[in-house]
Amino acid sequence: MSFLMHLQVQSLDGSSIDMSNCKNWHLQVCAAVGKYYLVDSGYVNRPGFLSPYRGTKYHIQDFQNAAEPRGKKEMFNYAHSSLRNVIERAFGVLKMKWRILSKVQSYPPNTQTHIIVACFALHNFIRLSGEYDTDFKYLDNNVNFVPPEAYLDQPECVPPPMPDDCAEMNAFRDSIAVRLFNRA
Repeated sequence: MSFLMHLQVQSLDGSSIDMSNCKNWHLQVCAAVGKYYLVDSGYVNRPGFLSPYRGTKYHIQDFQNAAEPRGKKEMFNYAHSSLRNVIERAFGVLKMKWRILSKVQSYPPNTQTHIIVACFALHNFIRLSGEYDTDFKYLDNNVNFVPPEAYLDQPECVPPPMPDDCAEMNAFRDSIAVRLFNRA
């Protein structure tokens, strides 16, 4: 797995590097046409952002040791949650390997950017070089392992009041949900 940064993240007050702390962040997102960021239910569906159905079972843990997902909304949320779990694992791997990422908020925003880019570059260099690495070997052999670092220091996110979802994105999400449901 290699990382390609295509988000610019800037802390407005320097207090947090955690993107779930939405009110302190300004995101400059360049989603290519037809591409979407998987976001949690704290975000509204709008162009470039694809959120799960609210009020429907969502988290991977909700589906473990439970009945198979039923209905198009549960099936969509299961697929969405599974994909987000992969993303959380990837960032957990980065935070596990490069511990400085857990302390990056103590640096000025410009330095934060340099630290993150350097960690991505080091990660990619080790992976592409094929050199043996104990951490990566463990993770490669345990593909469902999500490092605890993925969940540490996560402030509780209370979503701010949001405008209504975009009808176009809701229709897009519905079309994916119907296709997933019909495929089962």
